[in-house]
Amino acid sequence: MIGHLNLILRLAIWFLLTASLSVPNIIIGIAVALLLPGRPKTSESLKDWLRVLGEVLVAIPQAYFEAFEIMFRPHKYEDVIMERVKPQRTPGLIFLDIFLITFTPKTIVLKYHEEGSYEVHRISRRKRT
Repeated sequence: MIGHLNLILRLAIWFLLTASLSVPNIIIGIAVALLLPGRPKTSESLKDWLRVLGEVLVAIPQAYFEAFEIMFRPHKYEDVIMERVKPQRTPGLIFLDIFLITFTPKTIVLKYHEEGSYEVHRISRRKRT
């Protein structure tokens, strides 16, 4: 069985993909969310989820700021860095971490490594040493 927070995440993704809150779509979304295979129940902390959702809310104005910055001030340099996954992350929280990194215009996750790191491509105005 899946956890409540994973069910909510699956339904949110379903509604974002379908862009419909009709009764049949809600029924289909719940069925899909329940039928998708899940991992064994893990100890997910509500505190971790609330922290990540708070980071999502902070990322929205940051994304607008970065978009305007890219338009008005050229970013000529790019690099790929390895970023560590925070300890004890569940798959749902890892998904939200990747979403946060990719949501801002200056960074994108290229690959998630199972041993606990992300390959992140980023652009910058100055060459990093």
